[in-house]
Amino acid sequence: MGQSWQVGNVFGIPLRIDRSWFIVILLFAFLNGSDWQATYPEWGALAWGMGFLISLLLFGSVLLHELGHSLAARSQGITVRSITLFLFGGMAAIERESATPAQAFQVAIAGPLVSFGLFVVLRLAAVPLPAGSPLQELLLYLARINFVLALFNLLPGLPLDGGQILKAGVWKLTGSRFQGIRWAARSGQVLGWLAMSLGLAGVLLGSGNGLWIGLLGWFALQNATIYHRLSRLQEGLLKLTAAAAMSRDYRVVDGTLSLREFADRYLLLADRQPTAYFVATDGRYRGLLAPQALNHIERSMWEQTPIEQLAVPLAAIATVRESDSLATVVCTLEEKEQQFLTVLSPAAAVAGVIDRADVMAALASQLGWQLSKQELQLLRKQTHYPPELQLLEVARTALQLQSMQSSDPLPPAD
Repeated sequence: MGQSWQVGNVFGIPLRIDRSWFIVILLFAFLNGSDWQATYPEWGALAWGMGFLISLLLFGSVLLHELGHSLAARSQGITVRSITLFLFGGMAAIERESATPAQAFQVAIAGPLVSFGLFVVLRLAAVPLPAGSPLQELLLYLARINFVLALFNLLPGLPLDGGQILKAGVWKLTGSRFQGIRWAARSGQVLGWLAMSLGLAGVLLGSGNGLWIGLLGWFALQNATIYHRLSRLQEGLLKLTAAAAMSRDYRVVDGTLSLREFADRYLLLADRQPTAYFVATDGRYRGLLAPQALNHIERSMWEQTPIEQLAVPLAAIATVRESDSLATVVCTLEEKEQQFLTVLSPAAAVAGVIDRADVMAALASQLGWQLSKQELQLLRKQTHYPPELQLLEVARTALQLQSMQSSDPLPPAD
């Protein structure tokens, strides 16, 4: 979706309208007005007014559908950030997913139930009205729209509600949220390709609905693919550990060395600098030494000052454990704005170092990504991941999902 504007609140939930909505509302108004003009020529200008009114009421039905999802989510303590109306209908932005399959099913089914309820109410309201009157025709038309809206959304593939229901069902059967997303996303991809094929066939046969069906299929395919990729990324962030991604690009130096000896031996004569220097004396790690710290000491003091004095204790630096997930590593790197983290063994000894490039290289190996050496080198120098990756948000969500269901098994990624 593109730029959107907030136009109000519904039950305290911000209501937003995407700019694409204005295009589709005018298109629907024209198409509906044309149909009503052709069906009821005696209505005159009223037919065009009915076309515009139906377009508005159609999106009113979509709003109520999304409100059903939103209120169901809010009853579970989930914050609903907004409801947005756009080209392909509506979307409720919620803060997090439901904690259990049953709760996920409740949120997913709430929208179609609202649409079915509207279908029943509108049909009953049309019964006592004069047959063929504009108001009865309007109510019957809206009833049909809500019935179709409910059935369409129950198709078993993401991003549709039926896909969320399928995800909840597979999650319940397998015990794995990720398996549920994977099945529902694949089903959504199949449905997307099918709709695009049907749309193309419709266009070739001269059907007016072919283009719209094809666009819906394209939208479904794109979103199902995003769901699939996102779930695999979250799975990789939780499954891979710091131990699997860390490097041993560090040197351990004797803490009794003077600053002059350290500079001559490790800084001036070395072909390249490792990621980190750790200071040790008597077989114990004393801390991390940043070469830049030498610049704060007078050169005249370098001969008699041991490097141990400049070492920052391990307890005072940013660290992770070997068993910590890459999601934890990403969050620690980003939130503490570090170029690298020290990885500690269960005995609190230095086991390795890990930076942004190490994380991405491990994910690339797991997920089949292609990353160049130049891209990895650039990442190694950064104190943040590129904003377009949104890796911090993905990692936080993954940890949140893990905390909600710590027993959720992690099957091997594709």
